[in-house]
Amino acid sequence: MTSEQSTRTAEHRLKRLHERLGGVAYGGDYNPEQWPREVWAEDVRLMKEAGVNLVTLAVFSWSRLETADGVYDFGWLDEIMDLLHANGIGVDLATPDAVPPAWLIAQYPDILPVLADGSTFGFGSRQHFDVSHPAYREKSLAMAEKMGERYAGHPALCMWHVNNEYGPVSYGPHADRAFREWLQKKYSTMEDLNSAWSTDVWGQVFSDWSQVSAPAQPRTWSNPSRRLDFHRFTSDSMLAHYKAERDILRRHTPDLPIVTNFMRFYKNNDYWAWAAEEDAAALDIYPDPREEDAHVAAALNFDLMRSLRKGQPWLVMEQATAAVSQWSVNVSKLPGKMRLGSYQAIAQGADSILFFQWRQARGGTERFHSGMVNHAGPNTRVFREVCELGQELKGLGGITGTRSSAKAALVFDWDCWWALELGNSPRSDLNYPQEVLRLYRPFFDANIPVDFVDTKTDLGQYSLVVLPATYLLSDDAAQRIEEYVSGGGRLVASYLSGIVDPDNTIRLGGYPGALRKVLGAWSEEMHPLAGEGEAVKLSMADGGTASAEYWTEHLHTTTADVLASYASGRLEGSPAVTRNSFGGGTAVYLSARVDSTFLAELLGDEHAAAGIRPELDAPPGVQVRRRTGNGRSYLLVLNHNDAPARVDVKAGGMDLLTETAVQGTVELPANGVLVIDQTTTAETGR
Repeated sequence: MTSEQSTRTAEHRLKRLHERLGGVAYGGDYNPEQWPREVWAEDVRLMKEAGVNLVTLAVFSWSRLETADGVYDFGWLDEIMDLLHANGIGVDLATPDAVPPAWLIAQYPDILPVLADGSTFGFGSRQHFDVSHPAYREKSLAMAEKMGERYAGHPALCMWHVNNEYGPVSYGPHADRAFREWLQKKYSTMEDLNSAWSTDVWGQVFSDWSQVSAPAQPRTWSNPSRRLDFHRFTSDSMLAHYKAERDILRRHTPDLPIVTNFMRFYKNNDYWAWAAEEDAAALDIYPDPREEDAHVAAALNFDLMRSLRKGQPWLVMEQATAAVSQWSVNVSKLPGKMRLGSYQAIAQGADSILFFQWRQARGGTERFHSGMVNHAGPNTRVFREVCELGQELKGLGGITGTRSSAKAALVFDWDCWWALELGNSPRSDLNYPQEVLRLYRPFFDANIPVDFVDTKTDLGQYSLVVLPATYLLSDDAAQRIEEYVSGGGRLVASYLSGIVDPDNTIRLGGYPGALRKVLGAWSEEMHPLAGEGEAVKLSMADGGTASAEYWTEHLHTTTADVLASYASGRLEGSPAVTRNSFGGGTAVYLSARVDSTFLAELLGDEHAAAGIRPELDAPPGVQVRRRTGNGRSYLLVLNHNDAPARVDVKAGGMDLLTETAVQGTVELPANGVLVIDQTTTAETGR
């Protein structure tokens, strides 16, 4: 099956899902095994009151479904699925292998992951498995087979949820074996491996495959190329396990969507590779209410999820109604913020709003993590907000399946992330997601939609491409970038781009090695700024001034024009920001972390020159996104401010949340949302 055929098939499965549910999926994780049976009937009654149409079952239920080796008990799960179906509520059924039961650990204690320092995880949490362990794999696949066989024809079953938040890394003997096997497929000889890993440095040369193991904690610093390959292996091995379960479930239920849940800014798994194997990207998102701009980082994650499957609608698999329990101070969301965050996800391409969890647990680790029904019961602000949102979403069925489009793209690449943060570099505090966020923020503030792409993507559909610290580039990727700019594209690259090749070895001839030609500039030396808050002044070619902190470079131009120069410090007089004409396009290079005002102005000039304009001229803090498709067009306007904001929605249309017509200048209350159906306007041009 080709990639295009796979995408169409996935879209067909998702279309059927939303047709069965009657629109946007709404609900969350439900753990009936944690409650007496007399609570189940009340749960279902309250779910119907809240407008819930989908719940996730059995995520952490392995010990209840297989009570001893080969002893299965599905009776309670049969009962709750029957009850949910009788009340018109669908089920997203999980395979429960994120939590190997105590009896399995007692039988195979080496299933527990081994840490880099040689210590072993204890039993008593979750994700406590080495995915390379043969017995873990055998037993988890047997459970998937049993569940697929038993529930394939159940009328409540709407989709599958494999495992939960894949991620545990192990450095134990099973990982050693699997890592060697992975390496032998990648490198045909020991000489190839030694060359790729630069093992002559510090005398680390291997002469036999048996000598190679996972990069456990050494006396001092470990080989960065070896660690990069171990990152790749870890992601691949967990993905292989997901695919094995998926294939079992697909055999039993070929028409149902199958996903696993991704996490916000999660480093261990290459989500580009993972999303290609799923029917939809699905995200667990928990912004910290203590952070004033938490919605911006959330927006980045939403755009990433939308981009992972080339614009296909994605799923919010988990979020909190109020407070979580994982931080040192767990602040509850203010009234209206849960609704606003939910519509932000929809505005950026989500077709589901699901929570962890339905009923707040009385005991266990997450007993203070909020639910749709909290400890105080349904007579609460939170449950009233849950019900209000559920009723509103019933009127948005037409939005499912529609998409957002973008003419600007930012690179987000897991190879770059892994390689950049391995340490032993000019700065040990480098944070790849924060580097991406810095260059994403000006687009968000200007209401310019962006796609995310990896370094393997064809860039031809974009008018502007941004490389935030795109540290690792292959020769093919560098060639595609040159061809993109030469063909008329506009490029902006930040410091720490194009530094290493896929083996994580430095490209010679000056930084940024792979991009010197297209940028028309090269750097002879990196100069990170030492002191916290230390800054240098910049002077711009147009007479303006700016500043830079954290990072600078000793830059030389070959063919590029200088947009800004260092005006203080050891690099005074040297170029800081350049623009190069290359073929039919241009390429800007930021050799320094420039201040946010200068960055916003520069990127604003770039997207304007690329012909990219926002949907509306909105005031600060007001987000605007459009979704189109299936003959329909929706304009979503969200006020992230804590005060009212006035927005000119121009031709307007019907606001589906209030069922009133809007046009011209409207006042959005604090945390207010408009979902404007502009289908007629879009079709007639009025």
